Amino acid sequence: MRPIGGIVLGRLGHRIGRRAVLLVTVIGMGVATGAIGILPVAASAGLAAPLLLLLIRLVQSFFAGGEVTGAAAYVAESAPAGRRGFFGAFTPVGVAIGGALAATVCGLTSSMLGGEAMTAWGWRIPFLSAIPMVMISFLVRKRVEESVAFQQFQQHSEPPKAPLKEVFSLHTPAVLKVLVLSFGQNVGYWVGLVFMNIYMTTYLKYDKTTVYWIMALVSLTMAVLMPFWGGLSDRLGRRKVLAIGFVGYTVLVVPMMMLMDQQSIGLAFLAMLIVALPMPIVQSVGYPTYAEQFPTRVRYSGMAFSFNLGAILGGGVTPYVATALIGATGNLLSPAYLLMGGSVIALLGLLGVRETAREALR
Repeated sequence: MRPIGGIVLGRLGHRIGRRAVLLVTVIGMGVATGAIGILPVAASAGLAAPLLLLLIRLVQSFFAGGEVTGAAAYVAESAPAGRRGFFGAFTPVGVAIGGALAATVCGLTSSMLGGEAMTAWGWRIPFLSAIPMVMISFLVRKRVEESVAFQQFQQHSEPPKAPLKEVFSLHTPAVLKVLVLSFGQNVGYWVGLVFMNIYMTTYLKYDKTTVYWIMALVSLTMAVLMPFWGGLSDRLGRRKVLAIGFVGYTVLVVPMMMLMDQQSIGLAFLAMLIVALPMPIVQSVGYPTYAEQFPTRVRYSGMAFSFNLGAILGGGVTPYVATALIGATGNLLSPAYLLMGGSVIALLGLLGVRETAREALR
């Protein structure tokens, strides 16, 4: 659903503006997330329970298709000249802080209620907490102005009638570049953060509540580092800094997963912190790089489609492939090899990306 949401919401973003669509996406995602908290369970509703959950997840993904790329486009179009990397880094900072908050809520709920109550009804609390959060987000976003670049575009041009068609006819190389980099970025996020949670709790049998706290601390640490790397990419260039991140993934993931498997929660925390170090690099520099590949006229649609397609391949398909590989080989390091492969593919794609850090947005 993410590319579909990207197409629909991207088209709206060209017509009614970035700000208006970002109001729509935060409401849509927040309401859908909160709705999970009131769903019936299979014991009372039978097959309807998982079908309703699937429907809500599809709605979430539809709005997610226009959310992060819309935010990245908005920030890039509003940032001062020569500082798009620094300001663009705050898009994934929000994601990282949100992830840390999510892990914190799960950790608090789990520790306060205990396993039995958490399984019975406590799992609803984190989802229901999305309702007040979406209200706060809506009020904050309602106060922001339209992006500078889009305002200038509106003064001189009409929005494209078929933005996606224009993207493919005039900007296919940019689509392919963003798709490949997004693929590597999302493999890194899924293996480097999501799977590591599963790896430590399901396979290595560390306490779930403890792992929640580790993930919260790691996410906050990554958020603090992102503006530094984004700012560094303004000085050194996007390509060099992104290369550091993808090489870091390739080198660190296997030894750090092996270090986690020493049955020491202290070593596991250290390993998780180290294996996540490339994440703030790739996340913070990726979004401004994607925005710079497309002109303002089709930026929203171009980013939304290509980034979300890469997210499907890197973050959507990877969990199934990783699970299948672990089942077939019995090797818990299989997801690490997927991350290494995804990083190499991204590095190869990076060779074809023109340096855009010092160029004005088109």
